[in-house]
Amino acid sequence: MKKRAERKKRERTGKSLNLILWFAFSLFALLVVVVFVLVQNALVVRQYRESMFRMLEDAGASMTEEIALSAGPSQRLEGRLIDIANDYGFSVALFYEDGENVFELTGQSDYSALAASLREQRDAGQMSFVFMNERDGSVSYAAVTAVGGQPAFLYLTASMQGPLGLEAGLRWMSVITALVAVVLAFVVSGFVANFITRPVTEVTVRAQELARGNYEITFRKDYYCAEIRELSEAFDHARSEIAKADTMQKELIANVSHDFKTPLTMIKAYASMIVEISGDNKKKRDANAKVIIDECDRLTMLVSDLLDLSKLRAGVDGEEKHTVFDLSEEVCAVAERFSYLTETEGYVLRTDVESGLYTRANKARIAQVFYNLIGNAVNYTGEDKTVRVRLFRKGSNARFEVIDSGKGIPADELDTIWDRYYRSGASHKRPVSGTGLGLSIVKNILLRHGCPFGVISETGKGSCFWVEFALSEE
Repeated sequence: MKKRAERKKRERTGKSLNLILWFAFSLFALLVVVVFVLVQNALVVRQYRESMFRMLEDAGASMTEEIALSAGPSQRLEGRLIDIANDYGFSVALFYEDGENVFELTGQSDYSALAASLREQRDAGQMSFVFMNERDGSVSYAAVTAVGGQPAFLYLTASMQGPLGLEAGLRWMSVITALVAVVLAFVVSGFVANFITRPVTEVTVRAQELARGNYEITFRKDYYCAEIRELSEAFDHARSEIAKADTMQKELIANVSHDFKTPLTMIKAYASMIVEISGDNKKKRDANAKVIIDECDRLTMLVSDLLDLSKLRAGVDGEEKHTVFDLSEEVCAVAERFSYLTETEGYVLRTDVESGLYTRANKARIAQVFYNLIGNAVNYTGEDKTVRVRLFRKGSNARFEVIDSGKGIPADELDTIWDRYYRSGASHKRPVSGTGLGLSIVKNILLRHGCPFGVISETGKGSCFWVEFALSEE
């Protein structure tokens, strides 16, 4: 219950990615709608006013031209002014400086106040053609002209009730549109956020299952998003590696337990025999004591290999002094240590070593590599009990090979032979005592030295383990 509560607490920590994306998309949509509405209203009204100003100027210019072409007040001039005003939808007035109408074009007969204001502006040089009337919000156009040689003013007026009404209508329409857009944005954002986060949620759920030790879980590879697909593939690869590591750990514990249990059992049994049976019989006592010593040596070797492997994998090996040494002599020296098998077990150890090959490395560790590889070949060679050891120059490297005549390694096991406690399915004899950690130690030593290595094997035709060392000219 406590673990479950802690897991739920962890799950509640932080904001949901779905919620964050939904909020971000919705806020962005809201900002876009608000900006669009404000810009639309401002631009539409401004555009309408600017259009109205241009139309007033065009109409004023046309009327001024008609007035200039006429000799004086006439019915024709009056008709032309009315036609132009009707075409543009404006009201027009033409009056003299004293405010008297030239034509009765509007219902207003006295323009004396307006004429006085226009005279003031004209005399001060401040008269503008188009201006806004703050009182009623209309737009007007005024121009100085002359009718029959008498100074006069042309005055056009356009109502702004239409644009103002349009502006109000647009404002309400924009508010309604914005509300609808925001609601749609919230809904669509929710679907989009869910669509985006669903794969992440699926990968997270599977990753949590993996963290709880369920290595049977699988991660999908068909996600639409390349990044999520790569993440899923990485998790699946991690799951596979963790599963293999877990299996290897269990096998390691089982094998180490077995390797410790057997010698300890034998030590206890033979020690009891010395005490209870062969205590007075020197020959039997010495034989039983030798078994105890051998089993202690085996335990020592197992502990030593485990310590070596731990140091190598942890990178805390204290023997990392590299020197230049003769590889050829070292190979011969290590091979000589197996000569007792020729005399006692009938093994044939053939060496083909090119002399004068030097390299820079940790001599003791490289000797350990040679010993482990030759010992592995002896353990797995065929009925002819033949093992070949070669060292020769290959380009700028020295290549070391150990070849046995055993049953070979199946193709599906080639990648796992360097694992701790690897056991081949092939039957074999083990005249050289070992712990099952030899190849794993070889792998870690060579990786620390940066040396290429590998194995060439075919079922029924034996195996060839090889290593290449960079030659030194020193």
